Amino acid sequence: MRILIAGGSGFLGQKLAAKLAAEGHRVQTLTRRAGRTPDQITWNPDGSAGTLPAHLEGADAIVNLAGENLAEGRWTAARKAALVSSRVLPTRTLARAIAACAHPPRVLVSASAVGYYGPHGDEPVTEATPPGSDFLARICVEWEQEARAAETPRTRLAIIRSGVVLAKDGGALKKMLLPFRLGLGATIGSGMQYFSWIHADDWTSLVSWLIANGAAAGAFNATAPAPVTNHTFTKTLGRVLGRPAILPAPAFALHLAMGEMADMLLHGQRVIPVHVEQLGFQFSYRELEPALRSLEL
Repeated sequence: MRILIAGGSGFLGQKLAAKLAAEGHRVQTLTRRAGRTPDQITWNPDGSAGTLPAHLEGADAIVNLAGENLAEGRWTAARKAALVSSRVLPTRTLARAIAACAHPPRVLVSASAVGYYGPHGDEPVTEATPPGSDFLARICVEWEQEARAAETPRTRLAIIRSGVVLAKDGGALKKMLLPFRLGLGATIGSGMQYFSWIHADDWTSLVSWLIANGAAAGAFNATAPAPVTNHTFTKTLGRVLGRPAILPAPAFALHLAMGEMADMLLHGQRVIPVHVEQLGFQFSYRELEPALRSLEL
């Protein structure tokens, strides 16, 4: 298959591109810079279709991972606006480009996040759970609405609501490793908020599976079946690294340091991947400790 990835130069995009290429697919990435190879396509994700339809014509699939990192910088008004536009405008561009194709891609797999649901305490959350109302939830709702504009009888849409993707070379876990190795790993806030995670290999396998499975349409939680509390995650990671995690990180201190962005850490969701398991996807890493040990941290 010929598969295009928007956001292909990011942490997850690079892993997905390598996975799909290893499976024998031709992978092309969309880039804002001038493309240096035939598999780098220059685009301008400003909300208009631009010249993109010519590149999408006859493609088998598109994976949309475009969006700025939520954890890079305090959430000022300007930063929040950039976080929204970096997701909404590229997705709108893709939807409009798909609509302009005579032979559109057969599937769009478009990113979202478990932040869609808002805080839910220890209540199990499935794809049927309605959206929340906080900032992260509003981003995800708007993001998904733009993607739904691409769905037609000719183009299937699968939305992936990802939890924290675990890998030692990027993402949230990479940022945690140094403090833990220094003995500074900490339970955040009460520690009772749930942490919904997924191993990077399962995440890439899930996206590949969504591309190939013609019955996979709608929203899918990209999380392992066994979410854990922040306290359990902290203790488990400390045990895997051989570094006890005994320090607390009080909620008030996080709010002072991070402002509204601290809510990402203090509020959680106990997300269950009901839809993918109903359709038969098999996780390689269902439990946290074996997943962390497999990463050879």
